[in-house]
Amino acid sequence: MKSASTTTLPPAKLAANFKATSSKAASQGVLRPALVLFVSLTVLCGVIYPLAVTGIGKAVFPDQASGSLIVQNGKLIGSRLIGQEFSAPNYFWGRLSATSPMPYNAQASGGSNFGPSNPALIDAVKGRVDALKAADPTNTLPIPVDLVTASGSGLDPEISLAAAYYQAGRIARERKLSVDTVHSLIDSLQLRRSLGFFGEPRVNVLALNLALDRATERQHPAAN
Repeated sequence: MKSASTTTLPPAKLAANFKATSSKAASQGVLRPALVLFVSLTVLCGVIYPLAVTGIGKAVFPDQASGSLIVQNGKLIGSRLIGQEFSAPNYFWGRLSATSPMPYNAQASGGSNFGPSNPALIDAVKGRVDALKAADPTNTLPIPVDLVTASGSGLDPEISLAAAYYQAGRIARERKLSVDTVHSLIDSLQLRRSLGFFGEPRVNVLALNLALDRATERQHPAAN
């Protein structure tokens, strides 16, 4: 009776087969956990976390989470976070904006990128100083820097108290209000330093101009 014969592979082929089998098992063992981790992190970081943060923001800070919008008589007129252009002499003028193609373009936030020694910036500042003096020739107060330079973002909705006080005389004259009345409006809307030491006291230009309209309407109803 013949015994069954066995086939013995060469050592080199055995090693190659073992290596291929091991590589296949290893790749299958790594691929599945990697895919599970990828999907889990995508759902966690791309769906659950944004929804949770948005929900908490709307519940705790509903105004800020919605864009700090200002609504008057049911009409949306702006945001406390983005400046608007005011050029009429009976309104407070805000921080200049260098965004394009128009000022305060929230889709193109940025500054002019002119350095302090750039001749173009120096000429622009001189022109702005001349325009402020022409608008209020009797004003002897020093011109605040934020009235003649643009903000880095181009969207700054606030001006310093000095910039607001500088304009008070012109606005009082244009509105036929007392300077004290205009100063009182500025003081009542003053924003303090964040946490008591971050930033500088300032005032929101849009909020100030809206308060100015209301004050004018109270004192001169026929003018509105």
